[in-house]
Amino acid sequence: MAEDTENDNLAPQNDRIIPINIEEEMKSAYIDYSMSVIVSRALPDVRDGLKPVHRRVLYGMLDLGVTSSKAHKKSARIVGDVLGKYHPHGDSSVYFAMVRMAQEWSLRYPMVDGQGNFGSVDGDSPAAMRYTEARLKKIAEEMLADINKDTVDFQLNFDDTLEEPTVLPSRIPNLLVNGASGIAVGMATNMPPHNLTEVVNATISYIENNEVTVADLMHHVKAPDFPTGGIIYGYSGVQEAFETGRGRIVMRAKAEIEVYKGDRERIIVNEIPYQVNKANMIEQTAGLVNDKKIEGISEIRDESDRDGMRIVYEIKRDANASIVLNNLFKYTALQTSFSVNNIALVNGRPMLLNLKDLIRHFVDHRHEVVIRRTKFDLAEAEKRAHILEGLLIALDHLDEVIRLIRASNSPEDARISLMESFSLSDIQARAILDMTLRRLTGLERDKIKEEYAELMKTIEYLNQILADESLRMKIITEELIEIRDKFGDERRTSITHSADDMRMEDFIVDEEVVITISHEGYIKRTPLTEYRKQGRGGKGSMGSQSRDKDFIEHILIATNHNYMLFFTETGKCFWLRVFEIPEGTRTSKGRAIQNVINIPKEENIKAYIKVVNLKDQDYLENNFIIMCTKKGTIKKTSLEAYSRPRANGINAININEGDQLLEACMTTGESEIVMALRSGRAIRFNESTVRPMGRTATGVRGITLAHDKDEVVGMISINNPEVTVLVVSENGYGKRTDIDDYRVTNRGGKGVKTINVTEKTGELVAIKDVTDNDDLMIINKSGIVIRIGLSDLRVMGRATQGVRLITFKGDDSIASITKVEHEEESDEDVEISDDSSALEESDSSEPTKDSSAESGDTAEEPETPETE
Repeated sequence: MAEDTENDNLAPQNDRIIPINIEEEMKSAYIDYSMSVIVSRALPDVRDGLKPVHRRVLYGMLDLGVTSSKAHKKSARIVGDVLGKYHPHGDSSVYFAMVRMAQEWSLRYPMVDGQGNFGSVDGDSPAAMRYTEARLKKIAEEMLADINKDTVDFQLNFDDTLEEPTVLPSRIPNLLVNGASGIAVGMATNMPPHNLTEVVNATISYIENNEVTVADLMHHVKAPDFPTGGIIYGYSGVQEAFETGRGRIVMRAKAEIEVYKGDRERIIVNEIPYQVNKANMIEQTAGLVNDKKIEGISEIRDESDRDGMRIVYEIKRDANASIVLNNLFKYTALQTSFSVNNIALVNGRPMLLNLKDLIRHFVDHRHEVVIRRTKFDLAEAEKRAHILEGLLIALDHLDEVIRLIRASNSPEDARISLMESFSLSDIQARAILDMTLRRLTGLERDKIKEEYAELMKTIEYLNQILADESLRMKIITEELIEIRDKFGDERRTSITHSADDMRMEDFIVDEEVVITISHEGYIKRTPLTEYRKQGRGGKGSMGSQSRDKDFIEHILIATNHNYMLFFTETGKCFWLRVFEIPEGTRTSKGRAIQNVINIPKEENIKAYIKVVNLKDQDYLENNFIIMCTKKGTIKKTSLEAYSRPRANGINAININEGDQLLEACMTTGESEIVMALRSGRAIRFNESTVRPMGRTATGVRGITLAHDKDEVVGMISINNPEVTVLVVSENGYGKRTDIDDYRVTNRGGKGVKTINVTEKTGELVAIKDVTDNDDLMIINKSGIVIRIGLSDLRVMGRATQGVRLITFKGDDSIASITKVEHEEESDEDVEISDDSSALEESDSSEPTKDSSAESGDTAEEPETPETE
């Protein structure tokens, strides 16, 4: 009996239990949770680029009246207002969102003007909100402009007592200029910031032509622009991100190698990659140095102050600063990457967007804002015009209106009488009754008529806007230009193209440039047009402001799209695109070559080859590299062997002890080679006598030295019988001689006299193959540059002294010469020296061209057989 009673009591409870499938319930609950995170927390809206918390902070500050023209308010007051009205979450979530919008190293264009401790790039926490103050920045007010003109939809807040905007009107393409990052459920977003000026220009380009491609937009938006500056290393990731919405961008710190105390070096870092914690990075680097994973650093100091960032890495005496810097890039946060993932909410749904998509959605949003704002302004104008029409009717029948009002028992009777007598609306009748007596004066009546006329023009213009889409787009463009002029600035992040960027030539003008390499290893490229031609014997113009005791040692002419092979004196080869060489002015120092290619500090560039293409197999197999050393060795190798250099260089030739690589040139396998010695002798032989060898071979003898202190000064390859041989001595004498004056012999001989070396001429320093269509560019050790036309230099015999080419001051002498393409210029552009003695030629007692061959031949020594 008791059991029955107990069962009866349990029965009603069992009826209220609803059995559910736990798997289905978990699916449903997790989907609800994930959608809430995606839509209401982690992802930005494509239109204004803001997440709900940031939108609520900005709107809450506007609601509180904390604009840029007002005084700062306590952050706690702002946070409390946002919490109580719009964002029912933890106070730290609101405060840290506001703090981030005030940090100049977090946002490219900060939205909040903070006062107090808002953290640091070292990762320091901001002060508590009771200590800090904030207000809106002017740029944030542009995000909120026209919000009270029904430009955006509003929704009820969490307790249905207030309304908040679902999106801001946003005159600024904020998602692109400030970026966003967030982790949702099953997806994440990571969008880099960009330069406002570039983004506005790209947006205007899209407005003018909706069919514009991403590649076209990239002519305006070059790459992301990070608030901390730094360098974007390599362009392929940027291009991929712009085209697809996903990509990996490599960022590097801005670092330079500084020399101090004569020969000591240190690395100075002034800008670090975006989102890198400076203090943690320095601590990590110190740990790697202590663990011997990075060697060559004696001390690390953080000398940053209110004037800017400065991190100093002191380099040990026996270490190479360039190698240390490369290791820092490899092992520390001085080089890091930014993984672009452009996911944003489009109509409430997460979508992956490329550069054009982001711009298109912003323009569509602004278009809708302009339409809604225009409709609002039109409605307001029509309301006011309606009232003015009533006032004008009253003024036209003033006596009758006054009599009617005086005869009425109450304002309500007067209102009804006015409506019936003059066919007025309720609003018009009330406006007439509210009209003060001063409005009856003639001046006030004229003002009402003028206001009504202006309103009618405004209404007509607003109707035109609503009827004409092109006019709306013009308004959007004008507002964007206004924003650009007000807030636009220069890029902070520079772009350096890595060796893998083979398509960057599409963005580089293929113009001729002069590449200069100084004795101490500074390199630059300068447009050839910066060098003007001068008369032979001229004093020249300053070509480089190099460091003390430095001088220009190598100059060559190339175009931006060419490839360059650099050969060091120890026989290593390095590869570079010409446009990757840093650009400089004619008088600038250039950049240390160790910072451009990974060349060891103790090595110097001794030879270089301009190559048109390193990808064409037929081109590679039908061209050869000929190299010669100071001790007279010559070597021939297929160009194909040098088409795949590594970052740390490859071995181009095996150099014997005490020898150095001197020259390298490219041939087709059918040229003739001329090698010249410092003692003034030269040898001519056919390239076919030198068999092709592998990269690591030593080579064979090309010429026999006259004595122990003699050495090779140059090598030329001849494949045009019309060329002449130009030789220049160290004291500035030079001459041209027919190639036929040098008879073809076997390689390995002692050669024939090519210039009459005297105390006045000095020893031979250079040999070049030239024609009348060439100009000669001479650089001496003090950095003076002169350019002369070789058509002015007559052809003379092998054994003559030649004529003076350049006038020296003091004990100056020639450092380097090169030939360039002849340029015709007007007389006024040509500088001629007043010193006629500069054209001094050899004494009358010197041999003539006809007799020089004889005297040269009688002075010849028997040629020795070749040695391998």
